[in-house]
Amino acid sequence: MKTTIDPEEISHFAMDSARWWEENGPFGPLHRMNPVRMGFIRDEICRHFGEKPSGLRPLAGRTVLDIGCGGGLACESLARMGAAVTGIDADATAIAVAIDHAGQSGLDIAYRHGGAESLLPAQAGRYDVVTALEIVEHVSDLDAFVASAAALCKPGGLLVFSTLNQTARSFALGIVAAEYILRWVPRGTHRWRKFVRPAVLAAAFRRAELSSNAIKGIVFNPFSGEFQVSDKDIAVNYVMTAVK
Repeated sequence: MKTTIDPEEISHFAMDSARWWEENGPFGPLHRMNPVRMGFIRDEICRHFGEKPSGLRPLAGRTVLDIGCGGGLACESLARMGAAVTGIDADATAIAVAIDHAGQSGLDIAYRHGGAESLLPAQAGRYDVVTALEIVEHVSDLDAFVASAAALCKPGGLLVFSTLNQTARSFALGIVAAEYILRWVPRGTHRWRKFVRPAVLAAAFRRAELSSNAIKGIVFNPFSGEFQVSDKDIAVNYVMTAVK
């Protein structure tokens, strides 16, 4: 099966992946984004399966695969909400960091090193939910990546993708501001030409026989210093869900 791993991207992230859990380190923006992003994902999973997003473990009984899991930021949040979580990433250092941090946190998360396609065909149709968060802008082949994610999801399951839109604002904020002015992330983290417009991602969903569902923006509020979900503003970061 064709690989979706971009070696240049992995090499870049590997330079900093030992620092995944430093809240003010190179992955700091993801730490700041994570609470609102995971709140949206929790609500979407519960809504899709007809359950209430309440209690300490609202995702109990659900199997979730996080593709491009990095150091396990989203995986740990999902596990704390009760899901049985598998995380996979092509960066071996990030996986080692994720395993170590989960152990320190007392969380049982199954981590794998490789690309999504490496789980096929053995784990085809295994997961209730497949997430791909801030990863599609780093893969070598969008269609192949989406097809692998779709194959790993159960029929009737939910897929959640978050990424950067390809707009003038995303270039100004996601690259110029984040990498050069505010220095939130290392220079070269993103390449604007690989950012993915919602219409392009929705088309990839259709080719993988997925039905696009919800789309929301994730917007940074410079006054509060926090991220929030937006019903209208998808010009920079957005989350799109699909149903198999």
